[in-house]
Amino acid sequence: MAQGSCLCGTLRYEVSGPFNGMVNCHCSMCRKHHGTAFATFVAAPYESFKWISGENDVVRYQSSEKGYRPFCRICGSVAPTLAPSMGLVIVPAGNLEGDLGVKPELHMFVGSKAPGTSIADSLPQHDAWPPAFGGDVIDRPAPEAKPDAVTGGCLCGEVAFEYTGTPVRMWSCHCSRCRRARSAAHGTNVFTKLEQFRYTRGEELVASYKVPDARFFTVSFCTRCGSSVPVVSLPRALAIIPLGALDCEPGMKPMAHVFTGSKAPWFDIADSTPQHVEAPPMPSAPPPAT
Repeated sequence: MAQGSCLCGTLRYEVSGPFNGMVNCHCSMCRKHHGTAFATFVAAPYESFKWISGENDVVRYQSSEKGYRPFCRICGSVAPTLAPSMGLVIVPAGNLEGDLGVKPELHMFVGSKAPGTSIADSLPQHDAWPPAFGGDVIDRPAPEAKPDAVTGGCLCGEVAFEYTGTPVRMWSCHCSRCRRARSAAHGTNVFTKLEQFRYTRGEELVASYKVPDARFFTVSFCTRCGSSVPVVSLPRALAIIPLGALDCEPGMKPMAHVFTGSKAPWFDIADSTPQHVEAPPMPSAPPPAT
């Protein structure tokens, strides 16, 4: 039995399993919705799923003719997708607690993986759906790049933003808050100075949720589609930008994996990026983009 919840704790559920079919999806729609380089999902029998609380607080965005994207209306965390016609529930693994007894089996939609990222592990890779899955194309083309700014936006396209210059830093955080907020293995964020960042449309659609006992930890999301979008942090004079929300190269590579002491048991770090059990010392100057 595994327990699951969103970041704010409004949505709570349990899945008795057995779990199977854990996959990493790099499609543009998953990246936008979760705000991550990739989303990890695990399947279980439909009958094994039970809501404990918050079912009425799930918002569903119709992302395609056949599909929808559920999320918590309060904090934006991605919710499980119930598919009774298939006899399955598809759960974002980042919101489940403990060792699930399975690990990712493959990467799919790597043909549209996040700009500036690479895949370091040896799992099978598929440009779109694996042959055994089938299904409709679920990608969306990125907007035309701007020569003088890095752009991004949400899944529905109503919220857009841009930043200029070199970011301050870029980290992949494995803390339990980031995993629940992004509903993924970790949250990779680009930090820029506030004067480098601006929303270009849809800021009125952005909602934010701050963890009550945290000093700063806040998430922002589009209230229409639930996608993770940048957090404007006035106390730190920073914009914290989800990597998955970007449309083009971020101008920097990830500098560190942080809070790996809280890493999901089902996720293995395969790249050579430095790892820190908690937070590393703040860098004095960002390295150039490569």
